[in-house]
This record gives sequence, C-alpha cells and structure tokens, in this order.
Amino acid sequence: MDFNGKVAVITGGSHGIGLATMKKFWEHGSWVVNIDKNDEIFGSDLFLKGDVADETFLRDCVSRILSKYGKIDYLINNVSESKNGLLSDCSLEDFLHAQRVSVGTPYILTKMFMEHFNEGGAVVNIASTRAFMSQKDTESYSAAKGAVVSLTHAMAMSLEDKGIRVNCISPGWIDTLGNTFEGADNSQHAVNRVGVPDDIANMVCFLCSKESSFITGQNFTVDGGMTKKMIYHNDEGWTLSK
Repeated sequence: MDFNGKVAVITGGSHGIGLATMKKFWEHGSWVVNIDKNDEIFGSDLFLKGDVADETFLRDCVSRILSKYGKIDYLINNVSESKNGLLSDCSLEDFLHAQRVSVGTPYILTKMFMEHFNEGGAVVNIASTRAFMSQKDTESYSAAKGAVVSLTHAMAMSLEDKGIRVNCISPGWIDTLGNTFEGADNSQHAVNRVGVPDDIANMVCFLCSKESSFITGQNFTVDGGMTKKMIYHNDEGWTLSK
C-alpha cells in the first residue's frame, strides 16, 4: 500500500491502536496528524493536544489541519472514553460523556472535513465487539460502540456523492501493553493468540487503500475468531465459576 504524500488524521494516536495506525501510515509515506489529550510517544507531522469532547478544540484542530495541508485523504476516528462503567453508579452525565467522545467526535470531525477530502478519501471508525456482546456494567461503552457501527453506514450513504467511503472496524481483545499470554487466553481465539494493535492498524490501512475501493458502509470484526468460537464449561481451559 502506497500512501506517499497522503494526509491521514487520527484521533487517539498517542497509544494503543491509534499509535500503531499512525506508525503504519507513516511507514507507507503518509503525512500523519495526531489529535489526542495524551502526550505523544511517536512523533507525528502535526500533533494537536486537547480534549476531543470540546467542540471548540475540534474546530480549531480542523482549521489548523486545513491551513497546513489544504485537504486530507483519510480520517481515522479511533478515540473513545468511558468515565464510569457501573450501571448502578453511572450518571446520565457520565453515560452521555461516553457517547459524546466515542460517537460525537467521529460525527463532528467527519462533518467538518467532508468538503475537504482529496479524491479517493476514506473514513474509518473504530468500534468494538462490545457493540454485539457485553460483560455486565459496560452500558455506556457498549452503547457508544453500537452507535459507531450505525453511524458508519449512515455516513457512508450521506457521503457517497462526494466519493468518500466510510467503514468501521470492531476489534476484539487487543493487548496494547505488550503482555505475554498462554493457555485459555490464547485458545479462546480461533487463531490461538490475543490480538495486537498492528492487527487493527493493518485493516485500517487496507480500508483506506485503493484495493478496498468497492467497500463502503461495512463493519469488519477483527477478533481472531473469538466471537465465532463457542466455548462451554470446561472447554479450552475455561471453567465457569460463580
């Protein structure tokens, strides 16, 4: 994949999936822009530090990016945040904060950039398998990620006349800390390992490339087969205990 001279804007590029994605675009020749409230580990071509829940900050980001580059090619909406996962304790304010960051940020950034994409532009939203399956006390995060999936196909239809493709990735268990896993942690995955950020970053790059020009409005589950592998009590090293 050749992204030489392309401009990729990534939210949450200072760590995890966002960082891996930023590195991949850079390796493929792209100019990379990182929007994040955390300090950078890997230097981008333009780093904009601030709170993505603040619309004024996002508008300033768009203004500065367009001032520097004129147009962009790819928008990767990766950032997400939950303040409180407990249903019993999560206030409406905390619940809506998760929606504002995880859903509102992709919406407003796409809206502000939609007239400023080069030909062949693409948007990739990062959701989660939590959009389709849950642990208890994950309502705010799961609701936000489910909304990202729906937002994706809606925006794909709205932006088709502008030639902008919009797709979504739902990662499964992705280890962002470089841990070592064995036994049941690995075997619950059909590929027999826990995912790493590059697994998602590679898919992001594919969905932005010309090789995926016939793909839009889709969600891709990238989870090593975890959501397809049925595991019962005493299977694959797992024992149910309550």
